[in-house]
Amino acid sequence: MIIGVGIDVAEIDRFEEALRRTPAMADRLFLRSELHLPSGERRGIASLAARFAAKEAVAKALGAPAGLLWTDCEVYVEDSGRPRLRVTGTVESAARERGVRTWHISLSHDAGVASAMVIAEG
Repeated sequence: MIIGVGIDVAEIDRFEEALRRTPAMADRLFLRSELHLPSGERRGIASLAARFAAKEAVAKALGAPAGLLWTDCEVYVEDSGRPRLRVTGTVESAARERGVRTWHISLSHDAGVASAMVIAEG
């Protein structure tokens, strides 16, 4: 059963400018594992913008409850290349209250826009 669907887009240049203006924002939005590739190299801005859109989409899929922490939702990639979500803390609690058991996620970026779609399934 689908509990919620969320979609969000982020203009990549605008997102990059926000991170440039407020460097500490990256640490409020992302875990270290999201900011860096497995090699240790910093992840590209388009990929970060897509991850930010995914976090917004998660909140929308949950009905946008107050008090969610950005870092309680991690976007990671399986060895196969498939993006996945790992939720903890505030996001895990909100998901559990709504009966969410499984997350489905799709990320994309093209033509200066990053997008994400999230389905919360119970």
